[in-house]
Amino acid sequence: MKRIFMSLVMAFMAVAMYAQKDVTTFLGIPVDGYKSAMKQKLISKGFVSKKLGNTEYLEGEFNGTKVHVYIVTNNKKVCRIMVCDAITLNEADIKIRFNNLVSQFNNNKRYASLKDYTLSDAEDISYEMLVHNKKYEALFYQAQDIRKVDTLAIQKQVKDELLKKYSQEQLDNATEEITKEAQNIAMQKGMDLISKKSVWFCICEHLGKYYIAMYYDNEYNRANGEDL
Repeated sequence: MKRIFMSLVMAFMAVAMYAQKDVTTFLGIPVDGYKSAMKQKLISKGFVSKKLGNTEYLEGEFNGTKVHVYIVTNNKKVCRIMVCDAITLNEADIKIRFNNLVSQFNNNKRYASLKDYTLSDAEDISYEMLVHNKKYEALFYQAQDIRKVDTLAIQKQVKDELLKKYSQEQLDNATEEITKEAQNIAMQKGMDLISKKSVWFCICEHLGKYYIAMYYDNEYNRANGEDL
């Protein structure tokens, strides 16, 4: 029973869980490290460094659209790449652009989502944003890199969690109930890690026109109250 128990846990974790080194990427570049290094990597991809007042950004083309790219840091480490359309659109065109992006993400095997964000033809974006302050957002998760699985560390995490409730002897002779609980713990931890690699986009409004802002987030580097 012990061998069956551990085999089930390990098999499940190999699908759902990955090491923390597996971070969100933008154009194949990990959203991590220092800003200067990230800037140079983006320049090598064809982006041009720009500055407006005190705001630094990069200009270039991404997914067939002219964009401005902003590098966001926390404690000097890159935690977000923000990609904004450089050209604003009217309401009809922004709806088409939003739905096209949803379709592209849905059809890309490197991404997964929990729902379909496609907007209906009847959706009145300007009214809903102005009157109801409605937000049009779509959230996706990048697939994990199986080469970065740390199964030993993951196994220890699951076991430590189970030992809070069961003895070592009970784990060595695991019942079906314990095995199922181990799978549930693995699922929860897997979802926690998957959520660290979020990529999302939204419709933004400026002076009656609209544009898309996309966010490639490395949640490991985001602020979690450690500076409070």
